[in-house]
Amino acid sequence: MATTRTASTHWEGPLFGGQGTASLESSKLGRFEVDWPSRAESPNGRTSPEELIAAAHSACFSMALSNVLAQAGSPPEHLDTTADVTFQPGEGITGIHLIVRGSAPGMSADQFAQAAGKAKEECPVSRALTGTEITLDASLI
Repeated sequence: MATTRTASTHWEGPLFGGQGTASLESSKLGRFEVDWPSRAESPNGRTSPEELIAAAHSACFSMALSNVLAQAGSPPEHLDTTADVTFQPGEGITGIHLIVRGSAPGMSADQFAQAAGKAKEECPVSRALTGTEITLDASLI
């Protein structure tokens, strides 16, 4: 069964002087202020599309890796994933770096790295971002 999740943004003014509010409509979990300086310079208490992509990617990748590990007979005790999304004004998103540290009983470091690589390929968010270079650093802790 397909699902659809919805977010919306209300924006006022020009790109460099305007501001907006992004809202998580499906979950109703929050509204987030956005503007150009928080995207291209310092967050200053606001978010950006890139940070929201990073959140989506780290969550999706963690779920995908959990599934790959379980299918291999080594469900994880825990996974900690960070997604660093790099934005270059004038170019856009220039790369995403996934960093995962986890505990998967019975897995060697090589097996864990291979599972993480498979999860990166299978993660729906990774698939949606195929036009962007995605790198991975995976290790057991």
